Amino acid sequence: MKAGIHPPYQEVTVTCACGFSFRTRSTHKGDIRVEICSRCHPFFTGRQKLVDTEGRIDRFQRKYQRARTPEKAAQPAES
Repeated sequence: MKAGIHPPYQEVTVTCACGFSFRTRSTHKGDIRVEICSRCHPFFTGRQKLVDTEGRIDRFQRKYQRARTPEKAAQPAES
């Protein structure tokens, strides 16, 4: 690296809103605060919750529930 043209690479503390913090190195000046981290993000914790305010998921499941169940009309009639 050429001397004098790069920003200083220093140790910083990253703090999440959930309270978890860790040390890393960055060119960012000062500590870093984040709203969500890998310890509290729903995708990584397995506590993912689908937020459906308009009922689109329920409507989709009802629509395709009919396609998944076999219809009685499709079965041949017994003599």
